Amino acid sequence: MTRQRLKALTQEREREIVWQGEGFGRVKAMRIGIAAAALAVGSAAIWANGLAVAQDAPAVETPAVQTVVHAGRLLADPATGRVLTNQSLPIDAAGRIIAVEAGFASPEGAEVIDQSTRFVLPGLIDSHVHILTESSPSGRLESVTRSTSFAALRGVHYAERTLAAGFTTVVDLGGEQEAIFALRDAIAQGLVDGPRIIAAGRSISPHGGHGDAQGFRPEVMAVMRSPSACSGADDCRRAVRDAVQAGADVIKIAATGGVLSDTAAGLGQQLSDAELEAIVDAAHSMGRRVVAHAHGVEGINAALRAGVDGIEHGTYLDDESIRLFRRNGAYLVPTVLAGVTVYERAQIPGALTPAQRLKALEVGPLMVDMLRRAHAGGVQVAFGTDSGVSAHGDNAREFELMVEAGFTPMQAIQAATVNAAAHLGMEDRLGRLAPGYAADMIAVDGDPREDIAQLRAVRWVMARGEAVDRD
Repeated sequence: MTRQRLKALTQEREREIVWQGEGFGRVKAMRIGIAAAALAVGSAAIWANGLAVAQDAPAVETPAVQTVVHAGRLLADPATGRVLTNQSLPIDAAGRIIAVEAGFASPEGAEVIDQSTRFVLPGLIDSHVHILTESSPSGRLESVTRSTSFAALRGVHYAERTLAAGFTTVVDLGGEQEAIFALRDAIAQGLVDGPRIIAAGRSISPHGGHGDAQGFRPEVMAVMRSPSACSGADDCRRAVRDAVQAGADVIKIAATGGVLSDTAAGLGQQLSDAELEAIVDAAHSMGRRVVAHAHGVEGINAALRAGVDGIEHGTYLDDESIRLFRRNGAYLVPTVLAGVTVYERAQIPGALTPAQRLKALEVGPLMVDMLRRAHAGGVQVAFGTDSGVSAHGDNAREFELMVEAGFTPMQAIQAATVNAAAHLGMEDRLGRLAPGYAADMIAVDGDPREDIAQLRAVRWVMARGEAVDRD
C-alpha cells in the first residue's frame, strides 16, 4: 500500500470516528445546525454594519482519479432497481466514488479495473455478526483458555473471509472489547484486510441473563461475569455510559433470553421495562443507537415501546410487534440463518448442551415464518446473519432464506444495501454507488435480481477503493 493511500485511509478513518462516535449522525446533524446558526448570526452582523459584499466562491479542485472501474452492468442504486450498462466509476485516493459515467473511460495515470463482463453492485452490509468467534465444539473451553490477543488475530482471519464473500461493512454485536475495537481500527487504517466494522463491544445484559457468563463453576463464573451486566435502571445507565466510554459505536442489549446461553432460563423478557427505558435514554443522549437481541414477544414489544432502533432475531413477534415496528420506524434484523444453523446443529449428538438444544429445536423452525409475517406486515428489514453462529463467509446464504420467506431477490438486495445503510444512519455514504459514496462494490457473473444465489458466488470485491485479493 502506498504512503499516499495509507494517509488517505487514515484521514477517512478519522472522519468515521467522528461520525460513529457522534452516534451515526445525531451529533453531526447538531454540529451542522450550530455551524448554520453561527453563519446566520455572522451574516446578520455583516448586513447590520453595511459591510456585506459579494464574494466569488472559491474554486473547487476536482479530485484526482486513482482508479476507475469498468462495469458491464451496474446496479448503482438498489432503491430503484435500475441497471445501467457499460459504466465507469472513477475513484479518488481516499476511496470515494467521484462519478458514475456512461462508457468506458480510462483517465491518464489511473489504474483500470475491468469488470465489463460482470454485474456490479454495492458492497453488502451484514448488520449482525460476531467476527471474533465461530461456533465449534471447543468454544466453551477456548473461552477460558484463549487470550484477547488471540481473539483479535483470529478475527483477522474471519474478517478476511467475510470480505472475500462480498460483505464490505459489518456490525459486530458482541465481542471482547479490546480485541474488536483494535480490529475495527486496524482495518480502518489499512493495516489488515477486512470489512468496515461498526462495533458494540460487550452486549449489555441483565445479571445472569443472555450475555452474562453461564454454566461454569462458581469460581470461574466470578472471573467470567460480564462487566456490562446490570441490574436496575441506574446500573443499566452506567453500563451504557461505560460502553460509550470504551469506544462502542452502537449499543447492543439482551432484552430476552437467548438460544445459546447455557441456561434453562427460557426466551422471555429479561431486562425490565424500566431498565430498557433507561438504556435507550442513556444511549440516545450520548448519540448511540440501540439494537436489542429479542426472541420472546413480551421482550420484543417492551424493547420497541422503550424506543430501540432495531430488533435482532424477533422470533415470536406478533401483530402488536409489527404495529410498533412501523410506528417507531425500527428495523428488524432477522438472522434466519442463525436459527437454521442452530436447528441443524441440534441434530448432532453432543454439539449443544441440553439447555441449548431444547431452545434450538424450538426456535429454528419458526424463523422463516417470522420473517414472512414481518415482511407482509411492512416491517423495515435490514440484512443480518448472526455469523459466528454460522460460518463466516457463508453470510449470503441468508439471501436465499429471505426469498423463501417471500422477498423478491431485489428486496433482499435492498435489505443488505440501502436498508442496512439507513439502519446504521450511514445512508449518505454506504449502500449505493454514487458520487461521494465509499467505493465499496462487488461483481458477480449473473444477474442476482433473477438468481439470488449469484451472491454466494462473488467474483470480485472492492472495499474503500482497494480491490481485494480474494486468494
